Amino acid sequence: MNHTFVIKRATMDDIDSIALLFDKYRLFYKQQSNLEQATFFIENRLRNNESVIFLAKERDNPSIELGFTQLYPSFSSVSMQKLWILNDLYVDEKARKCGVAKQLLKQAAHFARQSEAKSIILETVMDNIPAQRLYESIGYEKDKDVYHYYLDLTNPS
Repeated sequence: MNHTFVIKRATMDDIDSIALLFDKYRLFYKQQSNLEQATFFIENRLRNNESVIFLAKERDNPSIELGFTQLYPSFSSVSMQKLWILNDLYVDEKARKCGVAKQLLKQAAHFARQSEAKSIILETVMDNIPAQRLYESIGYEKDKDVYHYYLDLTNPS
């Protein structure tokens, strides 16, 4: 199915739309559906200016949401510059392979440049080959210089 779409920066008016997509995104990553908590989470990010979300909608029917991306601000101490963490990117199944993800990524890059950021960083699971191909096709590079570690604070040690 072909989609003509527009991408806009999300506002508080878009919380319910984004929450639906966000819940589907979490399901993709094998999390339990929880629309109430998804709505609460998205509302808090926007209300507290803790993230920037771009939303793709059908051009001719703006009530149909196609996808979103969410960016979180961060900083590089070494370069003393701002950077953005592209934490979430999701396109509804009915809109995949129509250019929505690519345009969301381009909008995120445009926004990051306007904010004078040094870079955008993201991560994806190793078996998400379609996403990796997309990222690399628009200039993202796999980090070969550093390892990323995490400390799970939900498990007592």
